[in-house]
Amino acid sequence: MAAPPLVRCEGLSKRFPGVLALDGVSLELAAGSCHGLVGENGAGKSTLGKILAGIYAPDAGTLYLDGRPVRFGSPREALQAGVAVVHQELSFCENLSVAENLCLEDLPHRGPFLSRRRLYQRAHELLAAIGARVEVRRRLGELAISQQQLVQIAAAVGRGARVIVFDEPTSSLSQAEAERLFALIRHLQARGVTALYISHRLRELFALCDTITVLRDGRLVATRPAAELTEDALVEMMIGRRLEEYFPTHLGAETGEELLRVEGLSSPGKFAGVSFRLHAGEVLGLAGLVGAGRTEVAQALYGLDPAATGKVWLQGRPLPLGSPPVAISRGLGLVPEDRKRHGVVLSMSLRANLTLPILGRLSRWSWIRHGAERALVSQYVGQLRIRAAGQEALMAALSGGNQQKTVLARWLAARCRVLILDEPTRGVDVGAKAEIHALVDQLAREGSGVLLISSELPEVINLSTRVLVLRAGRVAAELPRAQADQETLLRLMAGIG
Repeated sequence: MAAPPLVRCEGLSKRFPGVLALDGVSLELAAGSCHGLVGENGAGKSTLGKILAGIYAPDAGTLYLDGRPVRFGSPREALQAGVAVVHQELSFCENLSVAENLCLEDLPHRGPFLSRRRLYQRAHELLAAIGARVEVRRRLGELAISQQQLVQIAAAVGRGARVIVFDEPTSSLSQAEAERLFALIRHLQARGVTALYISHRLRELFALCDTITVLRDGRLVATRPAAELTEDALVEMMIGRRLEEYFPTHLGAETGEELLRVEGLSSPGKFAGVSFRLHAGEVLGLAGLVGAGRTEVAQALYGLDPAATGKVWLQGRPLPLGSPPVAISRGLGLVPEDRKRHGVVLSMSLRANLTLPILGRLSRWSWIRHGAERALVSQYVGQLRIRAAGQEALMAALSGGNQQKTVLARWLAARCRVLILDEPTRGVDVGAKAEIHALVDQLAREGSGVLLISSELPEVINLSTRVLVLRAGRVAAELPRAQADQETLLRLMAGIG
């Protein structure tokens, strides 16, 4: 006789203004299992995970833990019951140290004073449990995103939870860091810990999960043993149609005039002597390991690094460094790696976010022409298939994929000739990823120049005309598409051979 499930959801529903995020979803999690949860952006995956973790309360339905009905009023209550969450988006205090964040709920003290020695000792133990090496005295906000996410994972694991919700935990991790996480999850399973693993990366699901549940538009589509599924079948259940492999068409066209020329771009302690050219109709891939300097180069080109030096020409004219408004006015846009912190204003509407850099164009005598603004927003919401309750929906209420599409739509509306895309498909589902790939191809086909930064080598290889490899802040190689296979790029990125 099968053991009763550790977690059971029965008819869970959750509504937000204008959106039914979950509609009568039921599923069971067996003790010690790794249960995958997939679906397109906005399918309700994160909402379900947040209900389990006590962040949201369901509007209808019942959650059972160990056969008993529970209703968590807060994440603290969920933690006390043994349920922890590793969020897709970072949720710690960036102004505090790593150690303080790890021990925030139970700071060690000696009498009335904080015991720094025990604080650092406990933080080292929590990080060592997942094989992470992070300086515990450093302020969390100074760390790279990948390191911040490791700190969050260490905190969740260190609380001894029986159920851990992993919401896109590898979205900012390198392959080596992700492999360590997978080994840790398997180790936790062996100790009886149950994992709900939410991810868009299908290979991770098949490598880790015993069972996979598919959601679409807030409803349950199916729950199947992973061994009975294929990637194609899973994608079809997620998006409701077959997804054919996408082949870019810009690659067969002639490139046009030089749009961007970079010579000797440097920034102390970040990168040095970076030089390249980007032409109209071209996608230049920028590959490298975490810490190689890819994001830092993008930020310097956009004007976000006051210490950057070197020479940059944009459409034949010198581009002064250190001024994003000048870069924008000259036709250069940036889709940043961390959309929550640098890409969108969460407290503003979809409409306001999309038109933010072009309000001057939409104004007359300092008054915004709201009719023209709404028409433009409607055009790009339709073109990029952005799913939202309406133009006035808050960005915070949109899924990660739809937030990313909004950032892309912003630069399309701004008519940028050069677009820097830093991890454009991080944390988006397979359907949205295919749409973004098609958009990159369209931009190049229509004469724009795209600088594509991605940690997913198949994405770089498939879309790029040429690939520039960065290693330790310097250009290690530049390869034409025909020579850019995964093994060659990995060797160049790691400095092997």
